[in-house]
Amino acid sequence: MTWEHLDAHLDTVPGTVSAYVGRPDAEPAWTRRADATHYAASTMKAAVLAALHRAAEAGAVDLDAPVPVVNSFDSAQPGAPRFTCAQHYDNDDAVWARVGGAAPLRWLAHRMIVRSSNLATNLVIGHVGLPAVAEVWSLAGARHSVTGRGIEDFAARDNGITNLVTATDLAALLGALATGATGAGPIASPAACAEMLDVLVAQEHREDLAAGLPPGTRIAHKNGWVRGVRHGAGVVFPDDAAPYAVVVCTTRDAEGDDEDDADACALIADVSARVWSARHDL
Repeated sequence: MTWEHLDAHLDTVPGTVSAYVGRPDAEPAWTRRADATHYAASTMKAAVLAALHRAAEAGAVDLDAPVPVVNSFDSAQPGAPRFTCAQHYDNDDAVWARVGGAAPLRWLAHRMIVRSSNLATNLVIGHVGLPAVAEVWSLAGARHSVTGRGIEDFAARDNGITNLVTATDLAALLGALATGATGAGPIASPAACAEMLDVLVAQEHREDLAAGLPPGTRIAHKNGWVRGVRHGAGVVFPDDAAPYAVVVCTTRDAEGDDEDDADACALIADVSARVWSARHDL
């Protein structure tokens, strides 16, 4: 495989396909439209996770203290009413089962990643604040990614407040968690970065990047999907080569359907497999 052949293959795919491949803290081995912005979907939850751990290390939150589990959140749109999440649009009934009760932030953060719970995400954002998430992106060196609102904050969405990512920025963020450092300083302590990586490794949605790897390969990753959008971002830890970041973001020209999402998953898995085959040469 050559990167040119992979580019030629991706040229045949409808919509926009962005990619970034390379070792953390090194120049990329291959990129494709890596600075094109895509709707973030759930990939932004990795930045929320980092913001939470930073807040815990600063003493602003206690990861193990129970917090109320509610379904009512402040909108990012000034003056808009509070908004709620829809359970049918979520991926984790375990969090919904605790509505009206309490749960530790550490548990909510875990569900936010491994099951991609939207309700857990909004609860965590409510405790750390969107500016803290923006600080994570800034520390990682992100140039175009922004987390402007919570999940299902439709008033904010309708007023142009959105969540965006690029392949380059996602690689920078996950690479910072893998190495514990950025050009602007550490994202968090080595212990906190190790814990976050363990959570990302425990990801249960494994139908894209992870599907392209040999079974049992360690990958710390977060994916995201809505109609017409499917992304996979991760750091792979081979037993026989140095770790590498691989990010693939796909946005179709039209909204798409479940069949299109399956095709996008297969595409990302194929890219992941091709990068794995070239892991010694990155």
